[in-house]
Amino acid sequence: MATVRLRHVTQDRDRHGNVRHYFRVAGRPKVRLAGPPGSAAYATHYAACRAALASGEPCPPARQFMPGAASQAEPPASAPARPTPGTWRWLATDYFRSAAFRALGPTTQRTTRAKLESTFDEAIAPGSERTFGEMPLAKFGRQAVVVLRDRKSAFPEAANNRLKSIRRVFRWALGGGTDVVRVDPTRDVARIRVASLGFHTWTVGEVEAYRAHHPVGTTARLALEMLLLLGVRRSDVVRIGRQHRRGDTIRFVPVKGSRRAPQMLVLPILPELSAVIDATRTGDLAYLVTAYGRPFSPAGFGNRFRAWCDAAGLRHCSAHGLRKAGATIAAENGATTHQLMAIFGWRSFSEAERYTKAARQKSLADGAMGLLIDRSAPEVGQARTEPLEKPRKTSPSHSRIKR
Repeated sequence: MATVRLRHVTQDRDRHGNVRHYFRVAGRPKVRLAGPPGSAAYATHYAACRAALASGEPCPPARQFMPGAASQAEPPASAPARPTPGTWRWLATDYFRSAAFRALGPTTQRTTRAKLESTFDEAIAPGSERTFGEMPLAKFGRQAVVVLRDRKSAFPEAANNRLKSIRRVFRWALGGGTDVVRVDPTRDVARIRVASLGFHTWTVGEVEAYRAHHPVGTTARLALEMLLLLGVRRSDVVRIGRQHRRGDTIRFVPVKGSRRAPQMLVLPILPELSAVIDATRTGDLAYLVTAYGRPFSPAGFGNRFRAWCDAAGLRHCSAHGLRKAGATIAAENGATTHQLMAIFGWRSFSEAERYTKAARQKSLADGAMGLLIDRSAPEVGQARTEPLEKPRKTSPSHSRIKR
């Protein structure tokens, strides 16, 4: 049976083996299509996405096309048309329209909005009909922030990110965004301490295992070499192309921080990376392209790199872990804090010093471990020829034998 390919439709497989179909256009969020291929819901949703694309509107979500779903024109009965002035929902919605919010990067805008909007409909207490979104700002104090943070305490990073998003709103408000807010209820709310080493750092053996599975000439191999030998983030590796190359260097402005304080990075192209680029089919404006010759989106590249790692048997490895591996290798080879900052675009010493300190610890430990052995004593495992303690001397009075 012939396979019908629909324009703008991509698919991937989740960790359970299920195939998922998405309507995807460069520069717009991808949307999962409703129902299985061939179903009425799938066809209707696809047609609606094509129409939305032509009119410049966002693609509607899948839930509107599932059997029994309400019509798109019917808003939820409980959703107010406009936020009530002076409430938490009202303040956050004002923040979404602010210059401070627009100054954030597109990804940060999307994630911040999602985290804040998720708090609107949460009940202030189990079983309560009142929600945080409708809570007056006069009552939205430290305790409310703590409750919202702790609702995500099972996932500490999610809890801290929610706190960070709420803090953005109040700092904007106190910085002149509105005259309603007088205090920052997040000021004395601490982040949840997370005992974690973060993303797994690739070992040299894991890098070689990946290379053995993905030979030179494949997009998978080029992706690894660019991440490792340029030390770039996922958001940058999908953008770098021929237009950024100047002789034996790559010149680009990293996406992270580009709205607040853009910086130009100039990185040399190592001969090993240059050879892989020359041996691989690449795009015009991006070296890394899909099977259809189009640049990856950051999220799409992350999913694809995840699949490449899985194929090589490296399910615990990730794209960000390669950046950490590069920093670790450079530090262990003697790179200084300033050199690491220049390579990876870090603005503070703290991030670079994590790697230089770890490298110094490893080097010092390698040279000092032998000092734990007392070389004057017999080797470990050998029997001693002398007693551990000398016999106690006895005084003359106790050594005399009475006759």
